[in-house]
Amino acid sequence: MTETPTRANRPALALHVPEPAYRPGDAPDFSSISVPAAGEAPRPDIAAEAEATQPLTTHLVRVLDDEGRAVGPWDPRLDPDTLRKMLKDMKTVRVFDDRMYRAQRQGKTSFYMKCTGEEAIAVAAATAMDPEDMHFPTYRQQGLLVARGYPLKTMMCQIYSNAGDPLHGRQLPIMYSDKKHGFFSISGNLGTQYPQAVGWAMASAIRGDSRIAMGWIGDGATAEGDFHSALTFAAVYQAPVILAVVNNQWAISSFSGIAGAEQATFAARAVGYGIAGLRVDGNDALAVYAAVRWASERARSNKGPTLIEFFTYRAEGHSTSDDPTGYRPAGEAQKWPLGDPIARLKAHLVALGEWDDERDAALDKDLDAFVRAAQKEAEAMGTLPQQGFDNIPSMFEDVYADTPWHLAEQRDASMAEAREFLGHEPK
Repeated sequence: MTETPTRANRPALALHVPEPAYRPGDAPDFSSISVPAAGEAPRPDIAAEAEATQPLTTHLVRVLDDEGRAVGPWDPRLDPDTLRKMLKDMKTVRVFDDRMYRAQRQGKTSFYMKCTGEEAIAVAAATAMDPEDMHFPTYRQQGLLVARGYPLKTMMCQIYSNAGDPLHGRQLPIMYSDKKHGFFSISGNLGTQYPQAVGWAMASAIRGDSRIAMGWIGDGATAEGDFHSALTFAAVYQAPVILAVVNNQWAISSFSGIAGAEQATFAARAVGYGIAGLRVDGNDALAVYAAVRWASERARSNKGPTLIEFFTYRAEGHSTSDDPTGYRPAGEAQKWPLGDPIARLKAHLVALGEWDDERDAALDKDLDAFVRAAQKEAEAMGTLPQQGFDNIPSMFEDVYADTPWHLAEQRDASMAEAREFLGHEPK
């Protein structure tokens, strides 16, 4: 009879703890990233079975080559006016981000988050979808609002929580919400927007509507249970929804490997759920447009959901509260192999003969003046530190049709405290 070996003879178990390849002080090197040639990825028919997209979950859909030419089957063949508007919208987002970042540093608001290097993703996605489709974004998709014509002044008023804030100061700065522009309220609890997007898309199908939804999430939040719950419902009910993962390599100071990027691409998770999946160059505006258009046509044709991973890089800090030099090398953004999305779209328009440096400089000047003017108008209504005790009871409104007794008690108590603090009746 064979004797069972004792545990003392067994090798000790060990855990793998993912670590980024480079830390502060190291020389950044992205040579390990495989970047296929533009135009190389095949484009399945929108009615193809989900299995046909499986190779594209590990590939990279790219349209713009190094000379700015649009090549391959994913080329959406956009007209010059559409391309110019996309370039203008992307530049607007970058100028807006820079001014609001400075406003936070000047103490005019408490918090801001930039999307530098990711402008092509939201702008091109908005351009590719119908204006009536619904987006369930995270906090780096301000390009959706800009592309859909939402007033910059209103965005700034929300950031300043002033009298022009349509949300009445109830949301953190940059957590916009506007039903008319198809922009669902941003949630600070990451991952919640995925099941919400799937639920909205299912409701649209139940009603026999033609509108679809797009849910947005970052690479880090794919580790949340909401991500998997949403994929389960989307797959089971073949919901007309696009689920985007913006893989910008970092979830605050945690690199994407913590969420599983070392084992597989995020797009590859579509395979296990039996839905279509695409991995896309997120710094290529044409590739983003083409992928979202493909997925939207698929959803509208009742062919089910698509999971899209936008492969990109967060060029700046997570937010104004973050210092990225504490966890990644200086100059890493400039080494990113997929380049700058604005520069790449500009190069494409120049290659078409539809743009030049003179017009580009004029546009930059016009946009700077445009954003400055919007900021001046917004700040005339007040900045965050200037907000006082006006309209305190409004915080108890817009939740219940009839205010319940316990909220009425809280409202009255808060008013009494304000009177005692101010020495007079608050407005």
